[in-house]
Amino acid sequence: MRLISRSLALLTLSTFGGLAIAAEPMADDVVGADLALDALAQDDEEPAEDDDLDDILGGPREETVSEEQKALKDGDIDDRVGVKAENVIEDEATEEIKRLIKVVPPKTFLKLGRFEAVPNVGFVTNDPFLNRYMVGVGLGYHLTEIFAIEGNLAYSPDLGRGDWKPITEQLVDKNHVSPDISKLQLVANGTFLFSPIYGKVALNGNRIINFDIYGAFGMGVTQTVDDLEALQAEGEEIAIATEVQFHSTSNFGGGARVVFNETVCVRVDGRSLIYIETVNSTTLEMKNNFILSGGVGFFFPSMDSLDK
Repeated sequence: MRLISRSLALLTLSTFGGLAIAAEPMADDVVGADLALDALAQDDEEPAEDDDLDDILGGPREETVSEEQKALKDGDIDDRVGVKAENVIEDEATEEIKRLIKVVPPKTFLKLGRFEAVPNVGFVTNDPFLNRYMVGVGLGYHLTEIFAIEGNLAYSPDLGRGDWKPITEQLVDKNHVSPDISKLQLVANGTFLFSPIYGKVALNGNRIINFDIYGAFGMGVTQTVDDLEALQAEGEEIAIATEVQFHSTSNFGGGARVVFNETVCVRVDGRSLIYIETVNSTTLEMKNNFILSGGVGFFFPSMDSLDK
């Protein structure tokens, strides 16, 4: 009996000892797993810095859009392909960047907010039968340095046979042919001016002359008078009924302006006048008279008053 009791005691001790030994490595595995989870959580909460990531990837940080726009504005770079910025010079010897200070002189002449009065003389260049000389005046207002509106009024006196060209005298007096002759007498137009090209020229190193080239288009009214003598229709009622006519007219063309100082300029202008005319009360005919004119322009008020 004593032998059996000792055997049971040894068996019990060996069984519980094995369980204790087996439980010990399991506890160590659980602790290790907890430590690994804590490390992963810390990695998620504290991401790596961008600089460290750049160092790892080995690439430089790219500029943002706002940084690039600021560099363009400051003149550090040029937005033209293959062109180096004008105000950045790299000294190859010292590898230093020096900024150039650009000196922009103030404008000596301004049109913005000023009126321009232009007395002028001109003539019709494309009338095959008549010499038509005109005197007129224009008054414009400059909305900006590029855009302006202008009103023009021109008059051509009736000189009778003094307006005839040699071909007209031959047709009427010798050949007894009646050419279609109507004299352009009065023109009134409202015009929109657009000056996309402008610049300046230095004379003798000191004197600056400004110039601009402009386009013009607008609408107006034209008065014409039929030459009944040339038409050989003097005294005919049907011809007298349409002797004097007014026509809705479109005009377009352009010119150049040369400015000598803040007040005075010289202008050369070419306008094409297009309208429809009635001949002998029976026939409609489209006319296109091109007027070439030149004049002297006067700007007001003065530029000093604009500053105040």
